[in-house]
Amino acid sequence: MFIDINPKLPMRDKTVTSNFFISKLGFHRSGSVDYEGYLMLQKDNIQIHFFEFKELDPKQNYGQVYIRTDEIDELYQSMLDKKISIHPSGDLQIKPWGQKEFSILDPDNNLLTFGQSY
Repeated sequence: MFIDINPKLPMRDKTVTSNFFISKLGFHRSGSVDYEGYLMLQKDNIQIHFFEFKELDPKQNYGQVYIRTDEIDELYQSMLDKKISIHPSGDLQIKPWGQKEFSILDPDNNLLTFGQSY
């Protein structure tokens, strides 16, 4: 049976990615080993893994992950308070499919969409 999923997204610079997710989004490193060219981060019950792709052109990166939350309004406000840029077409809004969502981009242009059932 499937029990979990951990998306893997590209990153150009492990330090930049780590700093963004830890200092801005409140993640922490997962696991006890620091692998070269690989990063595992966790917050609450989710993990996101990153693989090194130094030649990545952020303008051509289509990495995406959808993160479900049960505190969308508070999360959105905390991102605004921390001056985290909201995606230009990703402001907090209720979508036709019954989700309240917003989106941000990480330093490598991976799209992070946060959603809650409405």
